[in-house]
Amino acid sequence: MVEHITGMLALIGVLSLLCQWIGWKLHLPAILPLLLCGLLLGPGLGILNPDAIFGDLLFPIISLGVAVILFEGALTLNFKEIKDHGRMVTHLVTAGAFITWACITPAAHFLLGFDWKIAMLLGALVVVTGPTVIVPMLRTVNPKSNLASILRWEGIVIDPIGALLAVLVFEFIAVTADPTSHILHALTLTLTLGFGLGIVAGYLTGLTIRKNLFPHYLRNTAVLTIMLGVFVASNILQEESGLLTVTVMGIWLANMRGVDIAEILEFKETLTVLLISALFILLAARLDSGAMLDLGLEGLAVLFVAMFIARPLSIWVSGIGTNLSSKDKWFLSWVAPRGIVAAAISSLFAIKLESVGLEGASSIVPLVFLIIIGTVVIQSLTAGPWAKFLGVKEGSNQGLLMFGASKFSRELALILMSKNIKVRLADNNWDSIRKARMANIPVYFGNPASEHATNYMNLSGIGRVLVMSPYRQLNPLVTFHFQDLFGIEKVYGLTNPDSSSARHQLSESYLKRLCLFGENISYAKVASLMAKGAILKITNITENFTFERFKQRYGETAIPLVYLTKEGDVNIVSSVDNSDFPDGIELISLLPQEAQEQAVIQRALDEEMDRQTKAKIKMEEAEKRITDKIHNKENTPTK
Repeated sequence: MVEHITGMLALIGVLSLLCQWIGWKLHLPAILPLLLCGLLLGPGLGILNPDAIFGDLLFPIISLGVAVILFEGALTLNFKEIKDHGRMVTHLVTAGAFITWACITPAAHFLLGFDWKIAMLLGALVVVTGPTVIVPMLRTVNPKSNLASILRWEGIVIDPIGALLAVLVFEFIAVTADPTSHILHALTLTLTLGFGLGIVAGYLTGLTIRKNLFPHYLRNTAVLTIMLGVFVASNILQEESGLLTVTVMGIWLANMRGVDIAEILEFKETLTVLLISALFILLAARLDSGAMLDLGLEGLAVLFVAMFIARPLSIWVSGIGTNLSSKDKWFLSWVAPRGIVAAAISSLFAIKLESVGLEGASSIVPLVFLIIIGTVVIQSLTAGPWAKFLGVKEGSNQGLLMFGASKFSRELALILMSKNIKVRLADNNWDSIRKARMANIPVYFGNPASEHATNYMNLSGIGRVLVMSPYRQLNPLVTFHFQDLFGIEKVYGLTNPDSSSARHQLSESYLKRLCLFGENISYAKVASLMAKGAILKITNITENFTFERFKQRYGETAIPLVYLTKEGDVNIVSSVDNSDFPDGIELISLLPQEAQEQAVIQRALDEEMDRQTKAKIKMEEAEKRITDKIHNKENTPTK
């Protein structure tokens, strides 16, 4: 028996990794392969039976997993950021969420005969979309930047808000379902404990982070352990209050001043990926396929309400007072896939409500999974053609992501932005990011290859990556990550001066891409040139001022970087893509101090040559006039 349980745990881990890889490779939400895997192992082949394998441990496992997922989602709810992302996002996560809840609740009650309490809980559960399903879809669809930003931030912000709403509804149902409890007293105690203990735990945890009471290597583990302890303690003090407590705790931490939660959030996201994958396979394996079929046409009708009534209504109401066009609103009305949070919470709530004998609780899970499958599959297949039909696709991705926000990168970004080219700088160095922000350059603070960046960094309109950071160990990871995302030919890196000695440690595919701006152009060389007074300059290459004239004026020390064509194409200069610099382009180049001095000398020589040429022309014209005058005089008849 022990060997069987061990084998099943190992199998779930391996299959979780495989499903995540398939989703990443095919640019699909990982929820789809995870769902299919769970259904195949459980109802399909009968290999995995979570209830038989884990027994009484199944509920604590799911409960703790959901607590971590809710806490991680709550850490992303920064109230200041909601305002920063526009009126539409603010409306969607407030009025839009309420409209969705208000539409689906009566649909579940009247169409499926759900009790009003169960219907309210279902409506709260399917309010949540989530970045794990939105981001892969946006990469495939490639809508306009503002639409992609709205959908991505809606998924990020609605995650903890929807979860908090679902937890509050559940707490109300759980209290009222217990005939022995005084409803008002129990509900007040649950809310007071959830908010009070959550705020206190969040504040004290924030103080430990702010004052560095834990060593760096223990910080992430300490926060996770404290959160789980608070979750259990809250449940002991008041049954079923733990989820509310950890959600409030995460929200408080996210909004506490002077508390840097970036590393904690990244650690929790990594842990959440593992939990999400394993939980979703377990939850899908517990799903009764017959229960989904029993929903029949009424279940499809609820899905219809969610997709064709609730979502469009929430979009058009939330869009009042915004500058979105009708085509933008119609596109947003079609994209709202539900994700793992709804599945995980619904399964946990169903188990809890079934234990207290609440009728109809078992119907929540199959309906939530039906809505998840319907929205993810249908919208993934149709969102691209729909965006193309409406004319809201981004078009060619000419924008650049630059890893490394040095002075050179910032100045290059400013020049490109002046030509209406989308640019985003990413860096782990806060001082560099701060200077870029002061220059109004879009930035991402952190590792652009991280899971956090995958969900939060806006890559709309970005099609190529320039790796220009001093982090020699991180550069290859960023390169490989974006080669998989954009393609090998879309990622460039500066030459590593140590690459010849470390060739055995790096792959040939990476070394071949160390060609940005030409051979032997390293970060150290560029930084040194900038420190010595090098400047970036735009030069128009024309028929009169060809690239040969450019080299003649600035010499061999000038370094061509990027050139822009009349059609708006951005071309990166590299030793792999050997550019011939045609006429009619705008060439952006780095001019060292020597090139600038040579240009001054060459310009003076050119001016002197022009002066001599003009003087020579004038002399020739004068001689011609004298000759013509003499000739005319000789040919004049004498009287």
